[in-house]
Amino acid sequence: MNTKEVARYLDIHEKQVYLLIKAGKIPCTKITGKWIFPVKLIDEWLQNSIAEGVRKAGKRIHSVEGSLLASGSNDPVMDILLTTVKKYHPAFTIFSANTGSVNGLKALNAGLTDIAFSHLFDPRTGDYNIPFLKAYCPNHHPVVINLFYRRIGFLVGRTGRKIFNGWENLTDRRIRFVNRQNGSGIRMLLDEELGKRGIAPGEITGYDAEVYTHLEVGLSIVSDEADVGIASAAAAKIFDLRFLPLTSERFDMILDQKTFFEPAVQAFIETLQSDAFRKRVEKIGNYDFRDSGRILHSA
Repeated sequence: MNTKEVARYLDIHEKQVYLLIKAGKIPCTKITGKWIFPVKLIDEWLQNSIAEGVRKAGKRIHSVEGSLLASGSNDPVMDILLTTVKKYHPAFTIFSANTGSVNGLKALNAGLTDIAFSHLFDPRTGDYNIPFLKAYCPNHHPVVINLFYRRIGFLVGRTGRKIFNGWENLTDRRIRFVNRQNGSGIRMLLDEELGKRGIAPGEITGYDAEVYTHLEVGLSIVSDEADVGIASAAAAKIFDLRFLPLTSERFDMILDQKTFFEPAVQAFIETLQSDAFRKRVEKIGNYDFRDSGRILHSA
């Protein structure tokens, strides 16, 4: 890539690229008087920069007594859960980053996070998360704890209500879709279903329009940036959007056996099972806590 192309690739101004070159912080070489940026080296540099940033953040977070770092999947009630933990257990703090289920497990394996939130479905076994542990978390003895079950489906805005009724309408060019990021459980669900139906991603307007949370899906629709997206029933209720259910899925917490006994984790599980938290979530609805706090797997 040249300087303009790498600026677009990194979503920064071209002047910032020259500053990175001057500081020697970006892989590049000069050929016939022009700066060239090998795509493979840029991708490796990005991954290394992200990992280093997470390591530094983790060190800062772990320097705060009683704190843990979580990453992985996103859900609208997780913010409620984390703030309720802080309210009733002020000595403990869990910092959470929305990275997607796959990246959450990879971060756990690399020692970059203490907890991974995940809802990866394996169509071969019909199970969630556990079948993916060997692939994404081979260096640990992970414990899988259920948090809740939730309903997932299409969120449809006003513009799409007259046109959209399900999968068959995704390729209608009048429908603007908003997608979740690569590596998220929702994205994997989408791609699995598209494959079953023989629908190519390029046939969907907005397939490349990615956001990182369920609430961002809803915001994209209510702000008329998109007509349809896949998210939780809770997001549909929050934004008063039409909801077409697709599945009920299991949402789990994965962590190492040693971390399981951390006081902050025990406070998290206690809060998850508390009346104070459940009463707040009841107003949103569409959550099932029948296995909440139950250990589903221990290596």
